[in-house]
Amino acid sequence: MKSFFTFALMALLLSSCAGVQVSTDFDSKAHFADYKTYAFLKEGIDKAEISDLDKKRILRSIEKQMTQKGYTLSETPDIFINFFTRERERQDIYQSVGVGWGWGPVWGSTVQVAPSLTEGILFIDIIDGKQKDLIWQGKGAGLLSQRANKDEQIDKFVSEILKQYPPKVND
Repeated sequence: MKSFFTFALMALLLSSCAGVQVSTDFDSKAHFADYKTYAFLKEGIDKAEISDLDKKRILRSIEKQMTQKGYTLSETPDIFINFFTRERERQDIYQSVGVGWGWGPVWGSTVQVAPSLTEGILFIDIIDGKQKDLIWQGKGAGLLSQRANKDEQIDKFVSEILKQYPPKVND
């Protein structure tokens, strides 16, 4: 019974963590409707501490999303796009109270440690091409799976983040 409870709790927690949690922030004074072209900020992307293959995956995914939104890659862009990543190991600890009988009631607690999970965080920055000011930032956080297809996993992060761009603003 105890192992079933632990399994059910783990399944519930893992399913609640599934997906990408997105948050965004933006400059309310920026005129997002004026931006039509973009380029990648190479010097910023070169600093991202991930493999070159993952950088290519992220770049392709961003390019696909921006094209779908009607933006054009340009040598003289209205906006620059940069990204960086963070990764951290997370280990959840659950405590449960056990009740037993023996030479009288026995109360105790048990600590259960879940396997270590890797959480990935992707930040996408959008910078005004003329002013060189940050005008929008999207952050996506979620669990990374070693078994998942990396292209699909990165596409999921990028598409969930860029769903929020451009922001809905009242001009």
